[in-house]
Amino acid sequence: MNNGKRWVLGFLLGAGALLAIEVPSPDGRLLVDVTVRDGAPAYTVRRGGDLVVEESRLGLVRADADFSRDLRLSGESPVKLVTDRYELPGSKRRVNVYRANRKTFRMETAGGQLMDLVFEVSDGGVAFRYVFPKEDGTVREVKEEATTFRFAPDAKAWLQPMSVAKSGWAHTNPSYEEYHEREIAVGTPSTLGAGWVFPALFRTRDTWVLISETGLDRGYCASRLRHESPLGEYRIGFPDVRETIGEEPVGPRFFTPYATPWRLLAIGDLKTVVESTLGTDLAQPAIKHLKLAGEPGKAAWSWPKLGDRQTTFEVQKRFIDYAADMGWAYCLIDALWDAQIGEAKLRDLTAYGREKKVAVLVWYNSNGSWNDAPQTPKNRLLTPESRKAEFARLRENGVAGVKIDFFGGDGRAFIGLYQSLLEECAPLGLLVNFHGATLPRGWARTYPNLLTVEAVRGYEFITFDQANADRAPAHMAMLPFTRNVFDPMDFTPVCLEGPGKIKRRTTLAAELATAVLFTSGIQHYVEIPEVLAKQPDYVRSALKAIPAVWEESRFLAGYPGKLAVFARRGPDGRWWVAGLNGEAMAKTVEVSLAELGIGKTNSAMVITDGPAVGFDCREAVLDGAAKTLRIELKPFGGFVTAVR
Repeated sequence: MNNGKRWVLGFLLGAGALLAIEVPSPDGRLLVDVTVRDGAPAYTVRRGGDLVVEESRLGLVRADADFSRDLRLSGESPVKLVTDRYELPGSKRRVNVYRANRKTFRMETAGGQLMDLVFEVSDGGVAFRYVFPKEDGTVREVKEEATTFRFAPDAKAWLQPMSVAKSGWAHTNPSYEEYHEREIAVGTPSTLGAGWVFPALFRTRDTWVLISETGLDRGYCASRLRHESPLGEYRIGFPDVRETIGEEPVGPRFFTPYATPWRLLAIGDLKTVVESTLGTDLAQPAIKHLKLAGEPGKAAWSWPKLGDRQTTFEVQKRFIDYAADMGWAYCLIDALWDAQIGEAKLRDLTAYGREKKVAVLVWYNSNGSWNDAPQTPKNRLLTPESRKAEFARLRENGVAGVKIDFFGGDGRAFIGLYQSLLEECAPLGLLVNFHGATLPRGWARTYPNLLTVEAVRGYEFITFDQANADRAPAHMAMLPFTRNVFDPMDFTPVCLEGPGKIKRRTTLAAELATAVLFTSGIQHYVEIPEVLAKQPDYVRSALKAIPAVWEESRFLAGYPGKLAVFARRGPDGRWWVAGLNGEAMAKTVEVSLAELGIGKTNSAMVITDGPAVGFDCREAVLDGAAKTLRIELKPFGGFVTAVR
């Protein structure tokens, strides 16, 4: 085992001294240099000898001690290979294997306070966290993090601005629902002045870096990148003081021992980065003894096209029939079910669903004082006692899961609320979907009952106004490279007609492609039964056959916001290949399918866009040993095929 090179400059680490220790990846391609210069910890990252992350700061400042400066290295562990294997059926890859070199550096203040800096370097990325090992029974408060990520001046970034707290409809922001700024110069201030959300994508020369966090637990707040990034140095920021419940401070407070969330950087070529699972590799393992009321699946959903007024008994019964006809596992009954259906009739719907082999999910407003969203049921989930009674009654009534909406930000109190909701639903097996919510940051691994989270400008926004529809193609072609890389995403895809008076810019085949491109533990489809009944048989067959669980995923071609072509393998061994053109120009896409191991197949039936309006389905020849698939894509067009 390579324990890393170590070098020291200066006399007995006196003034001007520099201590540097190398931590390599298992294959040696990535190399982290951890340095302590005049008591200030920092790091750099190299890939194949090239500097990718320039010297960046480490540490944090507690109310009682500063762990960002005047530190000494009082101990270090040898480099140790750590491995892990876990299953995550609602993600882009069911079975995941993690290998990394771990090294721990013990830092000590002049007053003797201890902080362990833990690095894990895998072949596809770097992660680090801060651990306070001493148990002392005292609440510790973090004032700020010194952690930064610094890039060369010519690097580019693809970043989503954080929305301003308490802005937007009914003061419901932030909900991670802004558009990405694409290929901007590093150092550009955030558009809305509130910072940038995770995951944050960068390119420096031929290397891509996707930054995020995971392992977020009680005691800490969710983080972001700050608004300002002078000279391309991005610093960890904490939430706005308004992102809280009551008078609770937004920042971290905890008893020690305590480990902060992981700061992670997926690093490599674009394929390595978008196929990465670091966001779940480093998350806490799944809680045990969990018997779920359902598994990953697909769902019918009336709300996007029919709205609040159609949350009625007869309409929802019709959508249960629709789900049953399509072989989908779920029907989501959205807002106002309490007033427009009622609990007694909800029991009738769940019983009817059981007959049809369709489980029922119901919507809740999380609301307390943090926003003005009026939809009901609300104010039922504000205390542990009320939640316990409500969740128990739902299970008695045969409900399989809950969609909980309209949270109030990233402060520590909200992170605790999210985890309380998951932990209280878990013993009952209730499935959970968070909307108007934060990025889940690996929680889908820790809490297997969390099947999906919105945290995206999803299809509902396209129903609101034409401006969203106009931006949809590039937005959809952006998400597989950022938001949906690590965590499930409830975008709610596939609209084949309308919606309403809105002129959709994506083609029909592009809409179908999103059913494969976007991964979610529960995939809620926008389209309604009357419209789907008018589509060709091969389209309905595809929406029935597209798997709810992916065994494996591969990136085949594309560029963030311009083109996304991915392959995903289902449990039956078939690879579903889909592509979406995010630009207003026709494109010829050529992708090699040889790496998929598709055997003797020399052709594939491809669903794409017809010469006029509508779908087309035709046979495409796979050329040569590379099994090259050649597709002509319309502007904002797409395709779907299945091969084995």
